[in-house]
Amino acid sequence: MSEIIGDIGYDFVVIDEEHAPFDRLAVDAALLGARASATAGIVRVARSDAANILSALDDGAVGVLVPHVNTAERARQVVAAARYRGGRRGFSNSPRAGRYGAVPLRSHVERGDAQTTVIAMIEDPEAVHDIEAIVAVEGLDALFLGRADLAVALGADTLDAPAVRGAVGRICDVTRKASMRVCAMVGSPAESDWFAKLGVTVFIVASDQAFMRRAAAAALEEFRTAWAAS
Repeated sequence: MSEIIGDIGYDFVVIDEEHAPFDRLAVDAALLGARASATAGIVRVARSDAANILSALDDGAVGVLVPHVNTAERARQVVAAARYRGGRRGFSNSPRAGRYGAVPLRSHVERGDAQTTVIAMIEDPEAVHDIEAIVAVEGLDALFLGRADLAVALGADTLDAPAVRGAVGRICDVTRKASMRVCAMVGSPAESDWFAKLGVTVFIVASDQAFMRRAAAAALEEFRTAWAAS
């Protein structure tokens, strides 16, 4: 799927280790597919611990999407796990990220720090409350609006509930003032217009299951229509 999505021309693909059945080998294969189609592979890690972040980056991810970053301290820990200089990322140039030993130590460290994108998922009320401190963390590249978890935590029934919209507005306002990028998952171009007005510039547009479901439903309808007319 990552190879197909990249081949179509999408800028990046998110490999969801948190909610989908991806183990280390499956993540590795999906990142290989992304690289084969020249698209950026980002791993939504299952956990925010250093070992989980390291395995994704060693396998060749250009970035990590980290769930439930709800305090500035947690954001600092995540950044440290993903960075060599000033951080605590464990070194090895033997995996894919180091071209299996072909990249010298200094070059690998410099390139890794330069290209690795660290995105914090803001999906808890505590994170919304602490958002000014979170965006001030050095080395954090972007925030992702975790509307579904926010909706559940806020007791809302929909992603478009006033409490959720208010939280999203606050996150975007603070992040925009800090000149940090904001990412969101959207269901349609119309929905993306609202986010764009808030300053969101990076969009996840569907899951692979959603793509397949939409295409499968369209194909079934086409055949039913053709059979009915024959």
